[in-house]
Amino acid sequence: MTKEHEFKTWLEQGGAQTEAGRNSRAYAIRTIERNLSALGMPHRDLDEAWEADRFEALRERLRKIREDARTGGQDYRILMPDSDNPHNRLSNWGSWLGQYGRFLAGDPPGAAKDADRIRQYVLEHYIEPAREEGREHVDVLVRDVNEALGLKEAWPNICQALAGRIFQDMAQLPEPERIGADQSSATVFRFKLDETVQSDGSRPFVLFDATGAPFQPVKNYNRSSGVSAFRIKPRGAGNKADEAIETEDIVDVARAMLVDGLASRVKAIAGGPVNYLTYGGDKLVRYELSPEIAQAIGVPPRGGVNGTSSADDGRATDAKIQKGFTPMNLILYGPPGTGKTFTTAAEAVRLCGEPVPADRAELMAVYQRLLADGRIEFVTFHQSMSYEEFVEGLRPDTPGVESQELDADELDAAGFRLKIEDGIFKRICERARLDPGEGSGDRRLDRTRPIFKVALGRRFQEEEQIKRALDANEIRHGWSGKIDWSDERFEDWAEIKTELERRTGKEISGHAGELVCTFSFRSDMQVGDYVVISDGRDRMRAFGTIASDYFFEADAEHHPHRRRVEWLWRDDQGTERARFYPNGFRQHTVYKLNGALVEWDGLEQVVFGVDRSIPAEGARPHVLIIDEINRANISKVFGELITLLEPDKRLRAENEIRLTLAYSKRLFGVPSNLHILGTMNTADRSIALLDTALRRRFTFREMMPDASILKDAGQKCGIDLPRLLATINERIEYLYDREHQIGHAYFTACSSQADVDEVMRHKVIPLLAEYFFEDWAKIAAVLGDLEPGEGSITGGFLKRTVLNPPPGLEDGDAVARFRWQVRSVDEGFDYSKLVGT
Repeated sequence: MTKEHEFKTWLEQGGAQTEAGRNSRAYAIRTIERNLSALGMPHRDLDEAWEADRFEALRERLRKIREDARTGGQDYRILMPDSDNPHNRLSNWGSWLGQYGRFLAGDPPGAAKDADRIRQYVLEHYIEPAREEGREHVDVLVRDVNEALGLKEAWPNICQALAGRIFQDMAQLPEPERIGADQSSATVFRFKLDETVQSDGSRPFVLFDATGAPFQPVKNYNRSSGVSAFRIKPRGAGNKADEAIETEDIVDVARAMLVDGLASRVKAIAGGPVNYLTYGGDKLVRYELSPEIAQAIGVPPRGGVNGTSSADDGRATDAKIQKGFTPMNLILYGPPGTGKTFTTAAEAVRLCGEPVPADRAELMAVYQRLLADGRIEFVTFHQSMSYEEFVEGLRPDTPGVESQELDADELDAAGFRLKIEDGIFKRICERARLDPGEGSGDRRLDRTRPIFKVALGRRFQEEEQIKRALDANEIRHGWSGKIDWSDERFEDWAEIKTELERRTGKEISGHAGELVCTFSFRSDMQVGDYVVISDGRDRMRAFGTIASDYFFEADAEHHPHRRRVEWLWRDDQGTERARFYPNGFRQHTVYKLNGALVEWDGLEQVVFGVDRSIPAEGARPHVLIIDEINRANISKVFGELITLLEPDKRLRAENEIRLTLAYSKRLFGVPSNLHILGTMNTADRSIALLDTALRRRFTFREMMPDASILKDAGQKCGIDLPRLLATINERIEYLYDREHQIGHAYFTACSSQADVDEVMRHKVIPLLAEYFFEDWAKIAAVLGDLEPGEGSITGGFLKRTVLNPPPGLEDGDAVARFRWQVRSVDEGFDYSKLVGT
């Protein structure tokens, strides 16, 4: 357990007042880590177990050991070989493991928060002693807690802290019974200690096999496991097999859970997909069942009950349910050089669902692959960062007239326009929202491809002509008559214009229909581009993909200019153009639509009949990394979208919100499969000064210098680098504050004293000069070179010489002045005084 000291400090800051209590927790964590292999865990240490599944498997194992101990089993001796009361001790150890997980996750200890102090005090002085004594319940009087902590009549705060789900999860307890007056000094909370509780604060569902031995539900349980019957433990029954109800059908199990509310979540396979049952207290708040079980017990396969909202449209009513995604908004903060930027790479890989390699080179290879796949984006904030750059804004654009992308009235006199351009945040949000998932088979349109509008004939008047082209899987037009444009030179717009002028004997305008349509059809259109067949100005009747280059049909009576098309959608009755494009179709036979105006979600709804405005069920997680997030004006950069970052406001979440973007005027939401990771250098700005809107919506994980990391590097260099860094940082904290310390990353690559000299000369000393505003006396104090008196100094890093006063100031009017210098390269540095050798 390499972080024992930090864990104890975290506990103390969070309200663990007694040293004995802190030592007990540390001992439990050490013991669990030492016995991971014996517990059946494949991890080398708890850090690796946390990275794998946030201790889910480990805490499940502790729960099984506890249940085994209830029935006289001996598994508990793996951890407690001499214990006479393992059951309650295991309950404490489970809650302590949860605390260690919060510590590893970077949750703030909350020393300044009364709520955290209250929870920690009650856990340490009431819950844990009562468990050790084997009591069935414990009562907590609000007045006693208030007096013990020296609070000022904080009755409502105490009641709220003890009744909330945070404390239930922390202490592994069910919801308490409230006795007496509400939110007063006389309020009593009665906590029942004889019920095992899951990590999410809910009770487990206990099943028994035909032999009477209890077992816990498992992720891949089915009848092929050899169990001939299930026995359901009714509410209030004991843990004896003869008090259970026997059944041979998993459907009965599901029905019992739905009716009695005995479980929090059970995953089982019964000839169908995985089933989810999610409870809050004793009430089922959301469920998802395989079709077989849903039909058998007579309920919809998805939905909410007991007064909660329905989910018949397939959306989860809880943001945390949607394919296991819990959007993370996390900021890593600390002094420079503590590895924040590198840590985000590992965190991003983990959040993308990929294994995190221990080797740095392998980790970066995975990171770069995800970056190339578009599942990770990286951006660095700066002082001039704006909403227009981050979300969307207007950019000047000067398209060539021959491209005909715009209506004539969209061009101003200077021949340019302001084009809406997406920023990095909008791009990755859209990429995450539209992600189909691995092997989903979902058909999608390529939103980077242009769409050409083509008219095959006049509506009603040339219906047979239109249908013949559609049936032949072709698009056709007759502009420029019998001229064959197949020659390669006609790829160029100017060549087409020249040929038309030669054939007609007159000058051709750049806006002439025969030139514009011919160029669009012959040269601008490419294989793989999309084509929409208009049906008048306001309707469309087909949509497809260009499947061939231009070809000339010399024998055709009409419309010899042709391309083959693969139709993705066709409806001779047509549909409204406005479903995907706001502007009416122009009369040009062929032209390219303005891509900025295409509503792709609406188009896919027409073509595939699928609503793409929300993420697919199997959408993979994406990560946006924002380096130096505190350097920008957050309100200016995020604008109105700051609200959408909250997990419950995401797309598919319970309180989903969509806002209209300022420039494109389109509805926009943040998908629930997008994680946001930020880094923050506290030497630039204290976390206390960060935008409050951002602080409310992000979790903050502190990353401080860790001198112990430098042990191996110090042996290579012949310098006690851990002591050197620890000494420097202790003095900086004394003279300045803890947020301006020096990070260990500055020294990790050092392999010789010359390397350390380079770091000190070009990194550390200049950084100290910046911190202390060129106050060299303080810099010398940090480096151990300051001496009393006003004489010259030759220190290990700095030299001080006395400056002579100008003539006329020798008689006592002069103030002592000094010249400070860094020792030269030839002189080198002396580390003996700084590291105490």
